Formats: sequence, C-alpha cells, structure tokens
Amino acid sequence: MTRSLFITFEGTDGCGKTTQMRRLAARLRAEGRPVVETVEPGGTAIGSRIRAILLDPASRELSAAAELLLYFASRAQNVDECICPALARGEIVLCDRFTDSTLVYQGAGRGLGRDAVLSLDAIACRGVVPDLTVLLDIDLETSLARARERNRKGSSETRMDDQSVEFHRRVRDSYLELAAAEPARFRVIDARRDPESIAEAVAAVVRPLVEARRD
Repeated sequence: MTRSLFITFEGTDGCGKTTQMRRLAARLRAEGRPVVETVEPGGTAIGSRIRAILLDPASRELSAAAELLLYFASRAQNVDECICPALARGEIVLCDRFTDSTLVYQGAGRGLGRDAVLSLDAIACRGVVPDLTVLLDIDLETSLARARERNRKGSSETRMDDQSVEFHRRVRDSYLELAAAEPARFRVIDARRDPESIAEAVAAVVRPLVEARRD
C-alpha cells in the first residue's frame, strides 16, 4: 500500500507539464499504485465552469483581482472535493498547477504580490502543500512558440497565452526564484528535451518519494 503523496507540475505555458503528468500517472498505475489526476483551474465540475471564464479570450475585461479570486475559488473546490479526499484514502495525487502558479502568474505577472496570494491560499487550501513540485523549465521563446502552435490547432483557452512577452518573462523568472527558495520541494527539469527523456527525469525524482511511502 502507498501512503498519500501530493505532487504538482508547474511551468510556463507550452512546457509540456500536462503530457508529463499523464505519463507519470500511467507509469505509477502500471506499478499498481493508486493515482488521482487533477488540474488547476478545474478538477471538478464547478472548477471547470470557472476555468471556462478564466481562460476564455472573451474575458478580456476580467480584472486582476477578480482573476485571482476565481483561481482560488476553483482551487478551494478542488481541495475539498478531490485532493483532500484522495489524500485521506492514501492515494497519490498529481495536480497540473497549484498555488505556485498563482504566485507567479497573479502575484508576479499581474503584480498583486505574494502576500495577497498566500492570504487566499490559507483560506482555500488550509495548509495543503505539495510534497514535491516538478518545475518543467524552458526558455521563453520556446514556451511561447509551443503555446501558439497548440492554439493554432484549435485550443480555445488562449487568454493567458495572449499576455505580453514581458508578463511571461516575469512568470518564468518568478518560477525560478520559487524553486531556488524551496529546494527541498522543487525539482527543476529541463523541458527542452524530447518527451521520453523528460519522462525518465520526472520518474527519477518521483521514485524516491514513492518508495519512501510504501508500507
């Protein structure tokens, strides 16, 4: 039996975190480990409705403060409905983005500040913190090129991708600052490589934590 473990995937748009989270989930399930996958914003029926507002390019008038509150509304629902129950069952929870995303996108990118984000995190998450955060890091040019290519293929969730280059630069710089400040939780992986190599690197950093939690 595997005791609970909360792993988040972070990175700029186009870094491949969703793909890598799914690969890790498949690997862990093949080993017989119970896994729950979720996403921020989203993860629940209510969260998905909030996500549609947040990522729709038609929501161009959404203010920075309203954006911040909506992200945490989705996260609070996800924590209560999905994440905490799965952890209580002793399962491994993999989450595509969590509060670190809000720290970098709204705290740094929007300029709302760390304190505002952490105040809301205390209400919405009530101390739920990832055991491990995998940060898939790529240069800004590659990140934006991948995001734009994905959007050309039909994605309707383009609102955050459409922000300025300077916005995305602040986001990436803030991610690297977070990782440097919390080296025990973060593992930074070069996401410019091929997906198979990245998947092996992810597995290598996850394996010790999974094995340490086996009864």
